[in-house]
Amino acid sequence: MRDNTLDKKNVRMIHTVNGTIWIIFLALIFFFPFSGNSQGFLKADGQKIVNAKGENVLLRGIGLGGWMVQEGYMLRINQGGQQHKIRQRIEELIGPEQTGEFYDAWLSNHTRKADIDSLKAWGFNSVRLPMHYDLYTLSVDKEPVAGKNTWIEKGFTLTDSLLAWCKANQMYLILDLHAAPGGQGNDVNISDRDPSKPSLWESEANQQKTIALWQKLAERYVNEPWIGGYDVINEPNWGFSDPGNDKNGTREQKNEPLKKLMMDITAAIRQVDNNHLIIIEGNGWGNNYNGVLPPWDKNMALSFHKYWNYNDQASIKGILNFRDKYNIPVWLGETGENSNVWFTEAIRLFETNNIGW
Repeated sequence: MRDNTLDKKNVRMIHTVNGTIWIIFLALIFFFPFSGNSQGFLKADGQKIVNAKGENVLLRGIGLGGWMVQEGYMLRINQGGQQHKIRQRIEELIGPEQTGEFYDAWLSNHTRKADIDSLKAWGFNSVRLPMHYDLYTLSVDKEPVAGKNTWIEKGFTLTDSLLAWCKANQMYLILDLHAAPGGQGNDVNISDRDPSKPSLWESEANQQKTIALWQKLAERYVNEPWIGGYDVINEPNWGFSDPGNDKNGTREQKNEPLKKLMMDITAAIRQVDNNHLIIIEGNGWGNNYNGVLPPWDKNMALSFHKYWNYNDQASIKGILNFRDKYNIPVWLGETGENSNVWFTEAIRLFETNNIGW
């Protein structure tokens, strides 16, 4: 688990677009070359993720951070790093019309087909898409009719394009709800949370919108085998029982609201889609599974995130124990922000333990 005294949420190595980081990954691919193309829907098979042929699939991926969700830490913005504050400051400089043009250009150019083609050429077989809910639906306080959901085509169109690029390269696309309605944590940059408004955990309307969004996504992509899975809530970090002393939920023991919401999301997805792998994350930035398990769906995987600790068996012992106890696959959904040596050792550790990353 990451050191919570650090100012996060970290410039993730997998999200960074600079020459040094690409060189790191190229070096890693030479250590661990990609062998063969996976086919069919991914699913849980005991402790493994397999394809339709029953072949073990080791996901080797890049997270497209900064595209749909601008995190201030990545952009080296120390104050007011939530996306809505970044946008507000841009509007103050150039006005709302030109700001809209800027964000249209940002979304159109941040990630393109050439990027996915390059990832394939370098040996990757998957992509994780951190999604902002407001590209897909209005916020609760902007809905013209309370309790209804207005759908926005922008996010779906962007996702369709990315999926087409992934399919052309036979790469799996994992959908990750990075910014849920209201925001899912006290590390506000991650989910673009506005603390002046009710969070995901303080608003039934936000929770219902989150559930509805996942059902809408599942309806749209139910028959798409190159959608690798649904990562339903990224890095919840919320103190449910002791918010004063444990605001990020790293010591939470029950996690009842988190488990209930993830179960409700799963039920909504399964009403329309029985094909796709569902990926869940614990509290405390994805690693605190107290009270969350056992799993409630036969096609499910556990995700964990690994920052700022040693690359030894002890560092992943907890998640391996869950894998053994519940006979469920695990996946490393995020890592990075360290040295070239650390990255190399980390991937060797994951792959030795049959953990995709």
